[in-house]
This record gives sequence, structure tokens and C-alpha cells, in this order.
Amino acid sequence: MALDKNEVLEGLIEIIVDETGADPGDIDPDKTFADDLDIDSLSMMTILTLAEDRFDVEIPDDSIQTLQTVQDAVDFIAGD
Repeated sequence: MALDKNEVLEGLIEIIVDETGADPGDIDPDKTFADDLDIDSLSMMTILTLAEDRFDVEIPDDSIQTLQTVQDAVDFIAGD
């Protein structure tokens, strides 16, 4: 069953804020993790692990490089 993209986005924003301390208002779907949100690879792995647990999905290691923006992650988690 596909997850609702708005729910995934809201949950992902919560995870990013908890992990990085970023302002939730600074996080939108078009932001890149590395350049716009200044998330390093270690924090990204933690965020994705937390997302896997929260949304009961598996994000294979070889897919991580394709997740450049918040929207990329939302689409992947939602099953698009």
C-alpha cells in the first residue's frame, strides 16, 4: 500500500528537525539534503534509518545516492 505523500513529507521533516536541529520552515520538497540543508552523509544515514523505521520501508544502500532532494526521499518512501 502506498503511503500518503503529505504524511511522509511531514514525518520526514520531523525526522530532519530532530536529527539536525534545522528550522522546519526551512525544509521544503525542493531542498537538497547536502547543499541546501547541509546534511552530511552520516546524518543522512541516520535520517534514512529513522525513516525506514517510521514508515516501515526499506531503503537499499544503492538507492541512497539517488535521494538528492527531500522530494526524492518522499517519492521513494511513498512508493513512487
